[in-house]
Amino acid sequence: MSNIINRDIIRNHIDTIILRLLTEEDRYGYEIGKEVLIRSGGTYQLKEPSLYSAFRRLESSQFVASYWGDDVSKGARRKYYRITPAGTEYYHRTIEEWRMVKQLMDRLTGEEG
Repeated sequence: MSNIINRDIIRNHIDTIILRLLTEEDRYGYEIGKEVLIRSGGTYQLKEPSLYSAFRRLESSQFVASYWGDDVSKGARRKYYRITPAGTEYYHRTIEEWRMVKQLMDRLTGEEG
């Protein structure tokens, strides 16, 4: 059995993962991808296309806002993202939804402890 998590299992939760990281501090895209890999112990990698699609989706829903940072890395400015009040509210709703799904899955699979 592989230690890598199937992307399909996490796909619908990418927004929640990104919003969680943004509750801690404003971040730029590459930093978020790197942090996901570190926190997952290398078992989940958030690919760039998924990451930037999520940013577009979250920004169009006004859950995040972006701005250009003052720092310059290798000649390019970084685009930072910050969570909005609506994004914080949405994040809390999705976490509660996840808890309900987890409880249901635990009951249905007999993993209830």
